[in-house]
Amino acid sequence: MTPQNFYKGQARFLVSVDCVILGFIGNDIKLLTFRRKIEPNVGGLSLLGGFVYEDETIDEAANRVVSALTGLDNVYMDQVGAYGNLDRDPGERVISVVYYALISIDDYKNSIISASDSQWVNLDRAEELIFDHKQMVDDAITQLRQQAALFPIGFNLLPERFTLTQLQTLYESIYAEKLDKRNFRKKILSMNILERLDEKDKINSKRGAYYFVFNKEKYEEMLRRGSSFSI
Repeated sequence: MTPQNFYKGQARFLVSVDCVILGFIGNDIKLLTFRRKIEPNVGGLSLLGGFVYEDETIDEAANRVVSALTGLDNVYMDQVGAYGNLDRDPGERVISVVYYALISIDDYKNSIISASDSQWVNLDRAEELIFDHKQMVDDAITQLRQQAALFPIGFNLLPERFTLTQLQTLYESIYAEKLDKRNFRKKILSMNILERLDEKDKINSKRGAYYFVFNKEKYEEMLRRGSSFSI
């Protein structure tokens, strides 16, 4: 079919995606960044992103960017929103659609691209980001906190097996507040969505803490029973 120019005379803009890629390193949520290689703001601390190609959807563009820059596929991602202030990019009029992605740092370390020039930084370094990227990070973290309380998306940040202490530390990092140990464990175990392994972590625990894995089938069964995830 020959393309029809139905919108002749209308302004054309560039469309990009920016990705707030988050990982759980040590006891903190970290942000994956890189130093911008082109003008404007060459050398500035930036989120990872790119322009949307003519033959792909916005979701496909975001997945392409994350895969190309982390070496990982099938990453958990969710759209945060669109950013289109007139002066947001001094180079040209660019409308950016933002996604946040949650990746396991173990998977990232084992990927073929983990040795690239990207760098993990603390979330408070968002103040240094170029353009409106700080606002993007702030909005992404707000959305993450809302969704992590209602859906088990936090497990995407953990290795396949984890201890209850690791799990609690993760959620404390997400919410930026301390959680009561007894209440947290009672709530998470009452949902019956974790499977305890016979193996123990004897490096970070003197007595040895059991490893657990998230059981997706049990989670889906819980939903079918009419129960819901809540932390």
